Amino acid sequence: MKRKVDYTWRLAELMAARGMNTTTDLIPLLAERDITLSRPQVYRLVNQRPERVSLQLMSALCDIFGCGPDALLTVTAVNAREHHRAANAGPNVVRLDRAVRPRRANILDE
Repeated sequence: MKRKVDYTWRLAELMAARGMNTTTDLIPLLAERDITLSRPQVYRLVNQRPERVSLQLMSALCDIFGCGPDALLTVTAVNAREHHRAANAGPNVVRLDRAVRPRRANILDE
């Protein structure tokens, strides 16, 4: 069975819990750990869901907040829904085979 995997990025929540109200508060803390990011990069890191994060950056964030990677992101996995086909549908579904289709109109000039 197929599974759908998703995650929630919780960096903004961790920052708010530590009293960091602006994204620029994170820049000097990352610089202490030899990670230099521009202000727009830090803004996107905090406010958007990143698709790729380096392990060094992840380690630095864990060190800054004194937590593990499981506090930075929450992973959810659920079974994917299977799509049912109309062939097994009940009596209210009209089958569109050749016998049911209308005949083509023949227009005659008078």
